[in-house]
Amino acid sequence: MNIVENLIKAEKIASLLFDEITKNDFLIAGKTEQQLSDELCEIAHSKYGIEKHWHKRLVRSGANTLFPYYAELPNLTIEKDDIIFFDFGPLIDKWEADFGRSFVLGNDPLKHKLKQDIEEAWYRTKDWFDGQTSVSGAELYQYAFNLAKEYNWEFGGEIAGHLIGEFPHEKVEKGNYNLYIHPENHNDMRLLDKNEKQRHWILEIHFIDREKQIGGFFEQLLC
Repeated sequence: MNIVENLIKAEKIASLLFDEITKNDFLIAGKTEQQLSDELCEIAHSKYGIEKHWHKRLVRSGANTLFPYYAELPNLTIEKDDIIFFDFGPLIDKWEADFGRSFVLGNDPLKHKLKQDIEEAWYRTKDWFDGQTSVSGAELYQYAFNLAKEYNWEFGGEIAGHLIGEFPHEKVEKGNYNLYIHPENHNDMRLLDKNEKQRHWILEIHFIDREKQIGGFFEQLLC
């Protein structure tokens, strides 16, 4: 299989793993974020043979959903009406997957709207990207940022995605955003890598409402 086929295969397995979240009362109030993370990691190992993750496993609930990936936060207990998001990066046959989804407990209409909006915004952003012959990381970030405003949310992250590939993928130095979907990345995202091969990207959408103390997250393979 070629690189794209391997990345798609890894993502499909990650998607199956996330399907487990909706089964067997996995998502219930009273568990902690760390407990949910550990339980999903055990399922990943026992059902899909996943032993390693290329980045830290992330489960965020309640007010923690406001914060981006690198924030260090307290381990919250899931409440009965929470919105929760998961960000996992399993390694599958040495290929990196990066998959993020949000889930809502209860019937709060605003939280369900947030979940729907981030999913819709992800696909709108991909459609826009696919329609461009040339687009920089900064331009793609700005498009996602503007969509958050259109949906009456705030964009929650300093990036809207990053490189993905065979582990370990290209690394960047601190302060160098050329391999991120970031306002300071003015390079064409379709530039070849240092080995003259196509780069592949993850797109992540993180919308938040600071006043309501909620956020939602959706990410998967862009190209």
